[in-house]
Amino acid sequence: MDAFIYNYLISFPIIVLLLVIAVMLFTLSKGSDVLVDQAVSLSLHWGVSKMIIGATIVSLGTTLPETTISVMAAINGNPDLALGNAIGSIIANTGLIIGLASLMGHLPVDKLVYKRQGKIQIWAGLLLAFMCLPFLSGGRGVISQWVGCLFLVLLAFYVYLSVQWSKASSKVNIAIEKNNGTDTLLVEEKSPLILQLIKLLFGIILVIGSSKILIPAVEITAIRIGIPQSVIAATLIALGTSLPELVTAITAVKKGHGELAIGNVVGANILNALFVVGSSAAVTRAGLAVPINFYKLQIPTMVVALVFFHIFLGGKKVEITKKEGSTLLAIYLIYLLLNYT
Repeated sequence: MDAFIYNYLISFPIIVLLLVIAVMLFTLSKGSDVLVDQAVSLSLHWGVSKMIIGATIVSLGTTLPETTISVMAAINGNPDLALGNAIGSIIANTGLIIGLASLMGHLPVDKLVYKRQGKIQIWAGLLLAFMCLPFLSGGRGVISQWVGCLFLVLLAFYVYLSVQWSKASSKVNIAIEKNNGTDTLLVEEKSPLILQLIKLLFGIILVIGSSKILIPAVEITAIRIGIPQSVIAATLIALGTSLPELVTAITAVKKGHGELAIGNVVGANILNALFVVGSSAAVTRAGLAVPINFYKLQIPTMVVALVFFHIFLGGKKVEITKKEGSTLLAIYLIYLLLNYT
């Protein structure tokens, strides 16, 4: 699909490409608006925190393209692409997205979600790093097929726990509303749940679809005006896989729903470790071979970024501060620099 879009756009003159970029930026903006608004609406409807909605439904929607790409890469004999896509996305989500979002507004932290999804995130990342170690597979790093199946079992358990936590959270919030003599859900009853879910799906499709067209359009334009391929690889390609999460996070922060942005990143990181890697390894008997250079940069950077993020989530302050976000952004920028030096 990506190759088809690229081959189709490459025939366009530069003026048409600029028009396509403008239209896709507009569509991306509107899609993220719909996505964030409906996610907040669902959190009110169900009586659960916006961070939980971000860590489950929103993150699942924005991570599906990465899962598809990685699974197809594994089937087609490119396991390093599948693993690199997952690990690279975790690094970009944690460093680039949280870093930029923190500089644009407030990122409140739901401490209950930190104790639950936050701990699952760090353990999922550490488990992925551990399973990549070469001594587990006779001297060479491989995420074997049985490990992939194990990751999918852990994913199912995570989904089950998230549903149970959401139900418990919903009951607590409804009880609080009754005690206060208020009913904040009356507004949401005007919009049926099925309609909210359809709008949410529509927002996800708009964000992902426009991203798929925007990135190759910008890449082709950059090549035509003489920007080096190395710069394109280090920026546009790296940005492309995390663009849905990035736009969603920035839109959420601007609308005053920073906890949704954090939830989306936490959930996306869990899904990248368990769902993307798990499904990619499970579909191939040979598993996912770990390139040697991953031990020097990719895996250590992923662990460092997740550890810092986890520490910041559990800090005394109830938000990710600009200083903390800048630290995560610096980790990502150093990672990019080391990748292309």
